[in-house]
Amino acid sequence: MNRDLRHDLSAAAAAALLVVTAAVVGTVIQNRDGTLRVNWPPLLADWDPHAGPGTPAALAVAAAVVAYGPSVAARLRWPVLLLATWVTGMAWTWSLALVDGWHRGVAGQLTTPHEYLRAVDRFQDIPATLRGFSDHILLQSPDNWPAHVAGHPPGATLTFVLLDRIGLGGGGWAGAWCITVGTTAAVAVLVAVRALADERLARRAAPFLVLAPAAVWVGTSADGYFAAVAAWAVAFLALAVTGHRPGWTGPASGLLFGWTAYLSYGLTLLAVPAAVVLLLGTRRGRPLPFVLAGFLVAPVAFTVAGFHWWEAYRLLVTRYHQGVGGVRPYGYWVWANFACTVVVVGPATAAGLRRAGAALVRRTETAQVRSAALVFGALVALLVADLSGMSKAETERIWLPFTLWLLPACACLTGARGWLAAQAVLALLVNHLLLTGW
Repeated sequence: MNRDLRHDLSAAAAAALLVVTAAVVGTVIQNRDGTLRVNWPPLLADWDPHAGPGTPAALAVAAAVVAYGPSVAARLRWPVLLLATWVTGMAWTWSLALVDGWHRGVAGQLTTPHEYLRAVDRFQDIPATLRGFSDHILLQSPDNWPAHVAGHPPGATLTFVLLDRIGLGGGGWAGAWCITVGTTAAVAVLVAVRALADERLARRAAPFLVLAPAAVWVGTSADGYFAAVAAWAVAFLALAVTGHRPGWTGPASGLLFGWTAYLSYGLTLLAVPAAVVLLLGTRRGRPLPFVLAGFLVAPVAFTVAGFHWWEAYRLLVTRYHQGVGGVRPYGYWVWANFACTVVVVGPATAAGLRRAGAALVRRTETAQVRSAALVFGALVALLVADLSGMSKAETERIWLPFTLWLLPACACLTGARGWLAAQAVLALLVNHLLLTGW
């Protein structure tokens, strides 16, 4: 065993130890006083060994990607590779979701009492609802919003309202939307890595983006959809600042960045990876006016409609502390959140982060340094979110828009098939032994 592999395995073992420690300490705390408000620390999940209609498909997709993913990704034409990444990622995500069955795994996820679909009927008059949206955020307010509706700007719920208006109402269509859109995030990450680093690293990262354990939470949660919007915002910015048709990639990036701010308050932290993209760009100044023009669309539209972001966020902070956020102990979650992240990104990413960190320190290969900078930009955003105290638990889904950007670190690894197998095994174990919730 060579030295690099030993260090990679040590990094993966350290990450596994973090998860085990979080599970043991969390179980003690939860059994003692129940303040964690999760049944299977550090994850929001229940112990429920099971199989389902998606099990054979999940095993088949995992085996195919492990066996053929690296070689196929190396030789496909670039546009075909992007399409294959999306289609295979959808197959993986759908199969994992269907391990829990159609209702429990897909159609029923977004219809629970705290979810967005419970508020769709209250948007009969969209302008009036937006004007009065902030009046229903606090728990003591009349007809207060369900937890996820209150915890996000109205763009999140409005997405499902508009789907309902075009005849795609209900949990099945909402789940299909989140999986279909959410799995495009992997494509966006590949586009950004190719633009900012090089195509070789993007190709090496592709199988890891397809087979990420994160797929357990992309199917089906609205955060998977949020992650895709965020990923394309960054990808279009990467294209714009490297001179790829900035006249349209710039406005597209800005438009999506603006929309993310009205999907989730926490996505304002995309400013960190966006700043890294600007630093890596070869033509960073030229597309900025286009980006800014696109960015202003959503804030201006929502403000004119009567929704005031800062006022709503102030009320949301109060609502957060009125609920479980005010009970969950910061001292545990400030480190256990990263145990959740380990489960989402898998052992390969832990080893890849070690390699990416080494690349940044040594600066021996320009492409690896640039890719590592993008990865660590997302890691800094996660650290800020963690220290803020507004992300206590459930980060396995809440942090998806940032954790997906850690996966390109796997491109630095050798022995890709072994690491891919470890990723697949983790995802399959989580999905078959636990019933995850959000």
